[in-house]
Amino acid sequence: MEGLNLLLKKLIRTASGRKRFVLAVIGLSVAMLLILAAVQIQADYNELLVSKSNQDSIANFLVVNKSLTDQNLGNTALSDSDINDLKKQPFVESIGLLSPSLFKASIQSNSDRFPFYTDIAFESVPDSFIDVAGKDWQWTENSPYIPLIVPNMFLDFYNFQFSFSQNLPQLTQQVVKMILFKVNIYGKNGMISLQGKVVGFSDRISSLLVPEEFMRWSNARFGKDQQTKPSRLIIKTKDPGNPQLTKYLHSKQLVTDAEKTRFSRYRQVVDIVVSVSWLSGAVMLAFALLVFTLFIQLTIASSKEEIGLLIILGASPYQLQKFLMRQFFPINLLIICISVIVISLLQFYTHGLLQSQGIFINVYPSIFTLLTAAILLIVIWWVNRVTIRSYIKKVN
Repeated sequence: MEGLNLLLKKLIRTASGRKRFVLAVIGLSVAMLLILAAVQIQADYNELLVSKSNQDSIANFLVVNKSLTDQNLGNTALSDSDINDLKKQPFVESIGLLSPSLFKASIQSNSDRFPFYTDIAFESVPDSFIDVAGKDWQWTENSPYIPLIVPNMFLDFYNFQFSFSQNLPQLTQQVVKMILFKVNIYGKNGMISLQGKVVGFSDRISSLLVPEEFMRWSNARFGKDQQTKPSRLIIKTKDPGNPQLTKYLHSKQLVTDAEKTRFSRYRQVVDIVVSVSWLSGAVMLAFALLVFTLFIQLTIASSKEEIGLLIILGASPYQLQKFLMRQFFPINLLIICISVIVISLLQFYTHGLLQSQGIFINVYPSIFTLLTAAILLIVIWWVNRVTIRSYIKKVN
């Protein structure tokens, strides 16, 4: 048996054998890196979408309305079928209707030192869609004031445009929350004035919000006789960049904030990159396995006479198979281990790079990456074993 070992080692180390061996090692290494990288990229991308530490409380909520055209002027209300169809979509977690005020209203300052006045319209939305929480966001007919949530863009507009043109002082959020405003509501029986107070600022919904309880009460008391269907709604989604979402909205002539859905294009690029990595890795793996298989076959075939002689002299096929497996399989194991280490180092570097940008992924490789490496190791072991056993039988 020792003679066979020396013979096979010598054959493996010949010039032609080394070339085939190096080619097989390079092919398998590249294939392993591509496949494991594709798995890890997909795992990281999924973590970015669903991890609580990466959830965006603004971007994950989209206000949707019909696209306004010359053909649908005055007819932009959302029908029940529109709303129900949107609820059925897999990318939608929940839907909240934005209820509009059905009366004319205005808001003004109570102080002559701050002569502020403007016409205004209110909207309300279920509390679960509001990013401002607190005990102040409640209203009954006995409440001393109407709680208001104001978009941050309104305050920016006032501070950096309106205040300069009207010679008014700039205001911080804290100062605005201290001010009581006069809210004038014009109804069928004249006007009434109530107190209003800003209790929070929002980047999620770009309209002046009031509690649903106040909206129902005021619409019933001061609104028009007819009921108006909602023209806007808000949807909660895990992935505002989902290409299916943007495609659906476009097909239904619905629009939302393009800034929040702009990542759908990047998502498509990532999906393509992952798919190409998978395909390239699979092709390289098949090529590498083919080269290894041919290398094993040629090595055994070139020493066919010597192996046959050793079998006649008493060497068992099992001993030959065991020796050849020890010659070929350990390098495959080493390649996979090195590939996992490289992916781990890249993952650690990427984790640190993204963490500095406020984006969080796991510092360790995904369990799916490790499982893929284990499965590939089993596949390679099986291919080597079947190839060796098959050619030993032919020689025998």
